[in-house]
Amino acid sequence: MELFSAQSFLLFFLLSLYVYLLFNGTSKKKSINKGFKSYPILRTMPEFLQNRHRFLDWTTETLSSCPTNTAIFRLPSKTGIITANPSNIERMLKTNFDNYPKGDRFIALLQDFLGPGIFNSDGELWKVQRKTASYEFNTKSLRHFVMENVTLEINTRLIPILTRASETASVLDLQDILERFAFDNVCKLAFNVDPGCLGGDGTSGAEFMRAFEDAASLSFESFMYAIPVMAKINKFLNIGPERRLRNAIKTVHEFADDIIQSRAEQKVEKEADLLSRFMANEENSPEFLRDIVISFILAGRDTTSSALSWFFWLLSSRPKVERKILQELEKIRVQNGKDIGDSYSFDELR
Repeated sequence: MELFSAQSFLLFFLLSLYVYLLFNGTSKKKSINKGFKSYPILRTMPEFLQNRHRFLDWTTETLSSCPTNTAIFRLPSKTGIITANPSNIERMLKTNFDNYPKGDRFIALLQDFLGPGIFNSDGELWKVQRKTASYEFNTKSLRHFVMENVTLEINTRLIPILTRASETASVLDLQDILERFAFDNVCKLAFNVDPGCLGGDGTSGAEFMRAFEDAASLSFESFMYAIPVMAKINKFLNIGPERRLRNAIKTVHEFADDIIQSRAEQKVEKEADLLSRFMANEENSPEFLRDIVISFILAGRDTTSSALSWFFWLLSSRPKVERKILQELEKIRVQNGKDIGDSYSFDELR
């Protein structure tokens, strides 16, 4: 009986000491090293479940409070590191890129949507696609193709929308407009097809864009499962988000396949656009061409629209910078004998 009491006392003492150190240690650590809060056993899971619907906002808020803008993200099954430190990003994406492959889990989760496209491949497969794309994007003919299409989209669609809004004092969702602007341009670049999402009827193009948006968003949500195996179960049963994802991917693939099939039946110069450049290699299957094109649409739409949205947001709060840009444009316009409203050439834009 006495032995039992001694064991009970010792157990109680150790448990009390653990709780004391846990809460005392947490409060001290918090002021020294901020980051994702970690609980015993569950680790970061409680906060992850609470914030996964706003994952990017949550992680941004957390990293901004860390001295190195980097924090360890712990789940019961795995540990990772999330960073917003420019030096780390440069090391991962540039100076030591080969040491940071996407990995099997990343590739598996995006396989249905992106296949082995450039954003979902590692090693030699990635290098081949990047080499082809980077070489072609440096060619003069492709630069002119981009310039012509962007200029046309700006003059016939973007400026009229902004002009109408100015005349009627309407409020615009600039990010949505710039996203559709980028989407039209990248489709012209990749397919030489105009989906007309920014202007015109945009019937099939608008359906493709909605499906593309759903596929991209739902693919990202695949990484947000608290229990990763649930994604596989939902996919096998074809229920929940996985069913919506499958339907969205089907629409995207059908649209892309139709374009590729149509282009294959036409006699198009091998340097007419990005798709024709990849089609020039007869070893590339229709499925591989589809995956490459979808990857480039994803890259061109999101990066361009996000960069332009932030640019205009920053510019709106910096009138001095705006004046300097206008002065520089005026100087170039006068030097080249242009009238107000004339488009600038590629060399002038340098």
